[in-house]
Amino acid sequence: AASSKWDIREKVWEHLEASGLAEFPRPVRGRIPNFKGSLQACRSLGELEVFGRAREVKVDPDKPLEGARLAALQARKTLLVPTPRLRTGLFNRIVPPPGASKEMLRRCATSQGVRDYSVPVGLDGKAQVDLVVVGSVAVSEKGWRIGKGEGYADMEYAMMVSMGAVQEDTPVVTIVHDCQVLDIAEELLDDHDLTVDYILTPTRTIQTNCKRPKPQGIMWHKASSIFIPVHSEMLGKIPILKTLRCREKQAGKDVTLQDEHPTLANTNRAAISNKKVMAANPHPQAAPGSAPVGQPHDPVNPKLEGCDTITTVYVGNLPGSLRVSELKSALRELQVVPVGLKWQGAQHRAFLHYRDQGAAHRAVSSLQGLSLGGNALRVELAKSQRNKG
Repeated sequence: AASSKWDIREKVWEHLEASGLAEFPRPVRGRIPNFKGSLQACRSLGELEVFGRAREVKVDPDKPLEGARLAALQARKTLLVPTPRLRTGLFNRIVPPPGASKEMLRRCATSQGVRDYSVPVGLDGKAQVDLVVVGSVAVSEKGWRIGKGEGYADMEYAMMVSMGAVQEDTPVVTIVHDCQVLDIAEELLDDHDLTVDYILTPTRTIQTNCKRPKPQGIMWHKASSIFIPVHSEMLGKIPILKTLRCREKQAGKDVTLQDEHPTLANTNRAAISNKKVMAANPHPQAAPGSAPVGQPHDPVNPKLEGCDTITTVYVGNLPGSLRVSELKSALRELQVVPVGLKWQGAQHRAFLHYRDQGAAHRAVSSLQGLSLGGNALRVELAKSQRNKG
């Protein structure tokens, strides 16, 4: 059995590509994968009783769900599509032109149509979502779901709970290929993970009867490294979060952010500062005279200079196709998020900075044997750290 969510993602992406089941956009790695038979699977949505009863349907913008968006439009339901990365709001309502033909509805269901025929829906839009349709990388017959690792589907659901747009019994559907339905250990799930009630594939309709509670709202103050707990930098990237936080604060809820807790503030400020550096230069080239690939030297992170307790972990044998966001996702899932990260993708390596030796050793232990993009990572304390302690 796969030991982590990331292992499962890698196996699914690799199988879809190797078996010829992957469809545009390619490669499917790093995405909610499109697959052969996705339109056939989406047509099964119209056969669900919960779809027939629904008036407002929220469908993710991923390519394999294009048929689900079309089904909602053809059934004259209110179609809500999340704004990509939530940058300009939570939802867009898709409004086809009056008297739209079948061909026009098909266009409205595409990603371009979503941009051309949408009206933003804010927190005052009084959305009442009757059915949620999400994409998945993998899902189990028990309803456990694994996304692509960025957490937006979980965040969107948590926000809908907070704004009263969904109820405890609002059904959640995912649409995948048969090969994406596999066993997932429940211990891999976190409290923020969204579960599903129905799974549609090209050959099956599965009712999961999942009893695990869905997220109850945004975890503003949870002291963890997963995406859903909110930090102050995220408020700047997702303005609607700031508005939602103000409303919940006025309602008397505890909306203290994880990086506002005194014991976490210094660590999180360093991590956030380092993220800004990576965002500005995600693929820095090695400086002249730097060590050849595979030699775990320890470049100084300017943000951490003067911190005598910093311990650095070398991660080597990174595949050339790997993105820094994918490594960061794996670190979050393994709960070994560093306070700083030096990315040298062109040299197939990265350096992880930790506040103490214990955290660094936990990272080495957790990352040993991890495979990303088909490469088994080489993980050890960086050269300058090996004689410490």
